[in-house]
Amino acid sequence: MPEPRIIDYPNGVAAIDAEFAETPGVVASYLLQADGDAALVDVGSNFSVPLILRGLELRGVAREQVRYVCVTHVHLDHAGGAGELMRQLPQATLVVHPRGARHMIDPSALHAGARAIYGDAVMARHYGDLVPVPEERVQVVNDGDRLPFGRRSLLFLDTPGHANHHYSVVDEAHDLVFAGDTFGVSYRSLDTERGAFIFPSTSPVHFDPDAAHRSVDRLRGLQPQAVHVAHFGRLAEIERLAADLHEGIDAHAGIAMDCAGQDEDDQAEAIGAALLEWFSGRLRAHGVTLSPEQLRQTLAMDLEMNTQGLVVWLQRRSRAARADSR
Repeated sequence: MPEPRIIDYPNGVAAIDAEFAETPGVVASYLLQADGDAALVDVGSNFSVPLILRGLELRGVAREQVRYVCVTHVHLDHAGGAGELMRQLPQATLVVHPRGARHMIDPSALHAGARAIYGDAVMARHYGDLVPVPEERVQVVNDGDRLPFGRRSLLFLDTPGHANHHYSVVDEAHDLVFAGDTFGVSYRSLDTERGAFIFPSTSPVHFDPDAAHRSVDRLRGLQPQAVHVAHFGRLAEIERLAADLHEGIDAHAGIAMDCAGQDEDDQAEAIGAALLEWFSGRLRAHGVTLSPEQLRQTLAMDLEMNTQGLVVWLQRRSRAARADSR
């Protein structure tokens, strides 16, 4: 296995590239160090675990020093490797949102739901078999809870919108936020002289644009020095990026609503085409010079997931409307 790519940031933070789906620069597992304690925020899939363990070794962190494994939410690109990693970290506690805890203790339903979306071949290639975490090693955190970390603490905030089992982690001592998917997706390959490019993740199954707007504003209101996103890296320029993210959330929801009257297959095709057009226009304006084919390759996974999430969102809206009319 190749050596992991590790990006060092200020204040004892490093991103270990989890190389999700064998692709670098897609999912970051954040290593936090303080006063002899270590914590990980998001862990990728089972196939990311050897890279994370090697990353700990390269940064001089003994496995016994890892106090917390924090999964911002239980989507498998963030939490799929949690059970296997916990086997390797004897002193660690898995920290999880109340709505996600049962899926870490018994991941069978989580695996079945993902398999229904991705299929058996993708599950085997990118995720592997999910390993349960013993209940006694799971710590549920509610909104506003703090856990001790070195001589300071980590604050956990409920931030739904991308998923209803999503929290963000705040290092108040350094004004840092570890936002998972709440503060969007921002690949370094799309950076230009204008700065970072950002867009929302609307993947299945809990996308809620109203909640997403509130969560973005909540994190922006902290006035952090930086936000670390899982996809991928450290972001500054928080005010500009938050405004861009709000615009992107509205654009995604608007595209979905424009396609609401079509049947599901036509709906998905129309949403996907409209999203590609939106991304292409925004990226050109941002100064990205990739060819259309290169853009499709770069954004293929996000386009597919965002399209599926918007279709599911429309289905939920339709069911709720029917229920209200009875």
